Amino acid sequence: MAIRSEQSHQAILDATMRMLDADHPDSLTVQKLSIERIAREAGVSKTTIYRWWPSKAAVVIDTFLENHIARTPIREDIPALDALRVHIESLAQVYSGHEGRLIAQLVAECQYDSTTMEVFKDRFWRSRAAATQALIERAVAEGALRSDIDPEVIAELLYSPLYFRLLFAVGPLDEETLRQLMTGALDGVARPV
Repeated sequence: MAIRSEQSHQAILDATMRMLDADHPDSLTVQKLSIERIAREAGVSKTTIYRWWPSKAAVVIDTFLENHIARTPIREDIPALDALRVHIESLAQVYSGHEGRLIAQLVAECQYDSTTMEVFKDRFWRSRAAATQALIERAVAEGALRSDIDPEVIAELLYSPLYFRLLFAVGPLDEETLRQLMTGALDGVARPV
């Protein structure tokens, strides 16, 4: 029973990702996706989906998360500032593709539905923000970052340009742009006196 249950769980995630993949001929947007369509594509009942997820948004978020955390590591085996750079670089690389379009749709969906926003924060944002804050605090303790700036503010300085470019499509998330963004955020933008 557990094997069949895990197979159904994985079939739901796979079907959802397939339907949201812009390269798939029958791709859908998050807005047009439905629990009924996911169930049909995965070969399961709606009841099976609702056993694990409270909403379509929760399914989409877990579909996104399935590979996201593995592809955007927060490493503990290297100095914190290096780990922060690796994490931001991997995040930009992931967001420059299909998963970036998916997260942009999820964020847009959250603007119209406070329940979806809460699910998004619970399932994705809060745990990643906590992990990032711990990494920044480690960088402060290692003497790599200033201790007079709140770690949440540092995180905003680093992450905001990525999300701005992603959500407003104002420019690429390529290596050179990312290098400039990281340098500006980490070294500061004030001219030396």
